[in-house]
Amino acid sequence: MILVVEGISASGKTTWCTKHGGQHVIPENGRFENEPDRLKDPAGAAAFWAERNVDRWQTALAMEDISSWALCDSDPLKLHYIWSLWQVGEASEHDWRIELDATRETIAQGRIGFADYYIIGSIEPQLARERAKADTTRRRSKFELHVRLQHALLTWYSAMNEVLPGKVRFGFPSEIPTLKSIDGRYAVAAFDQMIASLPRPTHTSSRDGAL
Repeated sequence: MILVVEGISASGKTTWCTKHGGQHVIPENGRFENEPDRLKDPAGAAAFWAERNVDRWQTALAMEDISSWALCDSDPLKLHYIWSLWQVGEASEHDWRIELDATRETIAQGRIGFADYYIIGSIEPQLARERAKADTTRRRSKFELHVRLQHALLTWYSAMNEVLPGKVRFGFPSEIPTLKSIDGRYAVAAFDQMIASLPRPTHTSSRDGAL
């Protein structure tokens, strides 16, 4: 079983994962020195992040194989990030489309897929700011951007919940819920259905206008 816990910075997801996952936790990716610049090389950035997502998924599969379950601190299938950036005008539709294509290919290849269950946290922006300010143990880069992305993040997983009913929970439970294996872990049709249901931005990105 693979369980994903997602939420913006300071929402409490890492704390929840640490408390309930122990050695089963697959941590978020750290910083990479060789990250392609999305502005200068969007195709290279799309391929790079698709592969980093695959790496985390494969780590989760290895943990699942060893101990029957894994808990991912943030979704290995992190396509929601570029979509959310597009929603708030921080990425172009072109950026979104090429990363979508790169990710879809990895799903079709069976190299990354849907988890068995998703727990999605949300938090009032002001409380998140207070938590982030009080936590001196972590450096939260682009924190205000993450606050802006929360609405889009919740929209993404609401769309997933429509396609995978019963597989998404909003709010952190007191204990790990009883999990059942997902049917169609690598179902491209379900992925396509979810993507087709997502809304377009209500505004035009400045980057779209520059293309």
